[in-house]
Amino acid sequence: MFRGASAAAPVPVPASVPAHSPVPFGQFIVKVHGRCNLACRYCYLYEGPDRTWRDRPAAAAPAVLDRAASRIAEHAATHALRDLSLVLHGGEPLLAGAGRLAAFAGLVCERVPPGCAVHTTVQTNATLLTEDRIATLARHGIRVGISLDGGLAAHNTLRVDHAGRPSWPAAARGARLLAEHHPEAYAGILTVVDPRTDPVEVYASLLALRPPALDLLLPHGNWSAPPPGLPAADPTDLADPTDPSRPGGPGDSGRPDRPTPYGDWLSAVFDRWWSAGRRETRIRLFEECLALLLGLPGATESLGLDPVNAIVIETDGAIEQVDSLKSAYDTAAATGLDIFRHTFDDATRHPAIAARQSGAASLAAACRACPLLTVCGGGHYAHRYRAGHGFTHPSVYCADLQRLIRHAAARLTEATTPRSASPGGPR
Repeated sequence: MFRGASAAAPVPVPASVPAHSPVPFGQFIVKVHGRCNLACRYCYLYEGPDRTWRDRPAAAAPAVLDRAASRIAEHAATHALRDLSLVLHGGEPLLAGAGRLAAFAGLVCERVPPGCAVHTTVQTNATLLTEDRIATLARHGIRVGISLDGGLAAHNTLRVDHAGRPSWPAAARGARLLAEHHPEAYAGILTVVDPRTDPVEVYASLLALRPPALDLLLPHGNWSAPPPGLPAADPTDLADPTDPSRPGGPGDSGRPDRPTPYGDWLSAVFDRWWSAGRRETRIRLFEECLALLLGLPGATESLGLDPVNAIVIETDGAIEQVDSLKSAYDTAAATGLDIFRHTFDDATRHPAIAARQSGAASLAAACRACPLLTVCGGGHYAHRYRAGHGFTHPSVYCADLQRLIRHAAARLTEATTPRSASPGGPR
């Protein structure tokens, strides 16, 4: 059944992974279908350096899903998990059929120990959503997350099918069906930031689709393959964050001439969101940033120092790290493990995963010395990569993250200072 582990390439990790107590996984991302009905022109998964998907089955076989359900339940029982997140993913998971997704989710719910709540979400491009499919998912307690580039046709021109036809009409119809007929099953919208767009227009257009939450994600770039709008650079050129002579003082680890198009875009949306006087929708990146600034726990992969707790099960049963690593190089997410021969506890002991669970100890020296460390957390792991040198660098978005964090901190200070006339942000 399993075909992927033996071909796994070595994963570059720090020469010495700091000792830590393994953290059990709480999020299980299951690839129920490994192909997509769209051919988005920027897709890091199918258009990027990783090619492992080509040798895997298009869809997870019943035996894979059965074993996955048992392994998830086993992990939940071993660690007495009170709840877990089950993400039905792809490709486009609805290619497997809503009934099959519901059946698998039901299997996991049946097998986890009593007292463990399973929170199931399917992440879809929305083009295959129909009233019947949405009703099936909602009836089985499966919430629906949608991936879009914005709320207008003009924002989604790169999201086309394999014949080059626009996906927007079908995606917009699916999103509206979900909002109108089953808002209780609407998880939200995931959007990748494009600094060439008008940030406030994108935000307002997404609000029109009535999402309860938005995830604003940075494109998966790195030092060897910079994201659009950022120049090629060497992470060793970043200034010493402890040097008080740097512009902005200690913690200003971005070069003074390095542009911040993504930080500027996000800051503009932050201001629009913050100044609304009410919470129009949740924006996870902003809420986590504010929580971390206040010293509260954070729970996003892009910020903070919380250990990674997500793991992927591929269509052939391979146990892999999160897909974002596939933007770095071919086989970057591979572990050599699979659900037929290994447990998820085996995965927590894998060197690459151990490195991601060791907190600040595995970060670059510049990150460890930065006063924004507990908020930034070094940024998204995949964005630290440099070919031939691994992931022990600041994020390629270092300057952008500083821009956003400092901006959010300033707005928070204004709102909490008694003499401030700030409207006080969303409630």
